[in-house]
Amino acid sequence: MSINSSQIVRPSRFALASLAVSLVAVLIWSGIEPHDRWTWVLEVLPAVGAIVILAATYSRFPLTWLAYVCIWVHAIILCVGGHYTYAEVPIGEWVKDAFDLARNHYDRLGHLAQGFFPAIVGREILLRTSPLAPGKWLSFLVVAVCLAISALYELIEWWVAAATGDAAESFLGTQGDVWDTQWDMCLALVGAIAALIILSRVHDRALGLRSGKPQNADSPLDSVQ
Repeated sequence: MSINSSQIVRPSRFALASLAVSLVAVLIWSGIEPHDRWTWVLEVLPAVGAIVILAATYSRFPLTWLAYVCIWVHAIILCVGGHYTYAEVPIGEWVKDAFDLARNHYDRLGHLAQGFFPAIVGREILLRTSPLAPGKWLSFLVVAVCLAISALYELIEWWVAAATGDAAESFLGTQGDVWDTQWDMCLALVGAIAALIILSRVHDRALGLRSGKPQNADSPLDSVQ
């Protein structure tokens, strides 16, 4: 399947600039007196890397509006977790107290997002750079890639913990759960599957697959060709 950049539904420059400015604002906020500076660096590094890569590749490989929104939401989740550390995010504490839970589950949300949002980005890259078409093999490979990314992240957590000792405790965020690593990968798997079930049709329209041309009416971000 061949999808060129002129075929996709992109956000307008204003909408894209709004996403970028708001994300940078949240990133700056998250870096102001975070709970633990080292943990903040580790948690927001993927978001910073994404900003750099998107800026560097925008002219030759712009993404759909849906992919940009997915990256934006995921980056916000990372920045909030980095500021407070995942074990102490206030909304997670509120849910913990309200439902009498044993732990702060914001990190569970983070790992669900680790599968959900990258699934759309991975799906787009595969559709635009490979012969794959929407179907079972594409879905299988997207889920496999997301699960592999989650496993790699767990390995990175292990390597950082082994190298820095107690300094990585907040980054690990196990909160005493011996099955935390398995939970993290399982939630990333569930998130990737959920994203494909919920958003695949919307993503196809954003890629112009329904009619072979952009479907501008489907974009809530004032799309332009």
